[in-house]
Amino acid sequence: MAINDQVILITGGARGIGLETAKAFAARGARLVLTDLDSPALDEAVAAIGADKALGIVADVTDLAAMEAAVAAAVERFGRLDSVLANAGIASYGSVLAIDPAAFQRTLDINVVGVFNTARAAIPELEKTKGYLLVVSSLAAFAAAPGLAAYNASKAGAEHFANALRLEVAHLGIGVGCAHMSWIDTPLVQDAKSDLPTFQELLSKLPPPLNKTTDVDSCVKAFVKSVDKRSRHVYCPGWVRGAGLNRNVINSAVGNLPVLRLVPDILPRMDAEVRALGRSTSARNIANDKRKAGGEG
Repeated sequence: MAINDQVILITGGARGIGLETAKAFAARGARLVLTDLDSPALDEAVAAIGADKALGIVADVTDLAAMEAAVAAAVERFGRLDSVLANAGIASYGSVLAIDPAAFQRTLDINVVGVFNTARAAIPELEKTKGYLLVVSSLAAFAAAPGLAAYNASKAGAEHFANALRLEVAHLGIGVGCAHMSWIDTPLVQDAKSDLPTFQELLSKLPPPLNKTTDVDSCVKAFVKSVDKRSRHVYCPGWVRGAGLNRNVINSAVGNLPVLRLVPDILPRMDAEVRALGRSTSARNIANDKRKAGGEG
């Protein structure tokens, strides 16, 4: 089905890749349903796209009932659901011994359980339209970095969830894709760089091309193409595909050597920065958690 005929739901749609991809879909005539915990940013996103083309729903992806309600609202407003972009995700900071356990849990809850809840809520409607679901994973799924164990684990989990889901729903006519991107210049990466100078230092010292940051526009184009083509796999930039094919080499004793040389110096300094912050995730994520606790999602 052409994008101009589709109703597309995007989680984490209030900013970053989610918002920019929504704008690109809207420019091609699609109708959008955006979910997020950040109510003010969500209102701004809908206004930017146009209230006639977009519906904003405050919902926490870790809440299955909230996601089911979001899907129901999408169908009530636009009559159908054709594609879903399971995009919502967060990062957390610090080594396994330094990270706040609650931040580790929250990262897994949003990045893995949130994808499950999104899929679980959407599949009945996607079956009706023979639709498509794109799970947003990451280069981090197969190229681990010290101090980011929660993010690495969650994105690897999201990838394999997509692989299993694809097998389960193919006979229903539903396509499932999985997207892997290098570090993207979004609020998630920008916040990490701002909070932790050692994070930016670590990225700069990773062996190329693992140290490369991708622009948002390239990622948006890849996502739009994936929905248009119902792609099984999406890589942005293209070299990420090679990293995935060579993940066993990257994670071998030899492949680990460049990063292992950095750990004794960078990781203790990163943990010290995390302790000085007094939090193991971005201030933006803390604010969204407060919104959730206040009953907005």
